[in-house]
Amino acid sequence: MRLLSKNPLGALSRRLVGLAPVVGALLLTGAVQQADAQVQVRGKFGDWEMRCETPPGASREQCAIIQSVASEEKPNMNLVVIVLKTADNKSRLLRVIAPLGVLLPAGLGLNVDGADKGRAGFVRCLPSGCVAEVVMDDKLLDELRAGKVATFIVFETPEQGTGIPLTLAGFGEGFGKLP
Repeated sequence: MRLLSKNPLGALSRRLVGLAPVVGALLLTGAVQQADAQVQVRGKFGDWEMRCETPPGASREQCAIIQSVASEEKPNMNLVVIVLKTADNKSRLLRVIAPLGVLLPAGLGLNVDGADKGRAGFVRCLPSGCVAEVVMDDKLLDELRAGKVATFIVFETPEQGTGIPLTLAGFGEGFGKLP
């Protein structure tokens, strides 16, 4: 089964979806409970936005670059993509929040400029959606920096995957500005 055509945008087009500050706080920290911290927008880099907060109990602020997209064909199929460095600055995470109702065992597929990069498993589901998370190695990070379009494939059934394209414009600059 082929997931994507050579043109990863296909019939889908992206549109930005606004994030509420509380959702931003939940997504940055991965916390289930609502945090008292204020999420602050620190900059815009192409189609990516940098948001920062100080999680409860943390000694310093944590920042992430975030982009939200939705499938034009299936408006209820939206993703929030979050990229951050861990608090100890040893790892870089790619965290994707998919809507409830996705097929969890199939995981989340990723293509960068039409090249298959594999699948990530879902690690948990929250009231806001199900979370897939990957520790990014240097190779994936370089591909995202140099790429034009990342397409995430979400499965609703074992046979049906929906590709949701996300522009990488500004990714490299935004990631480079993460503290």
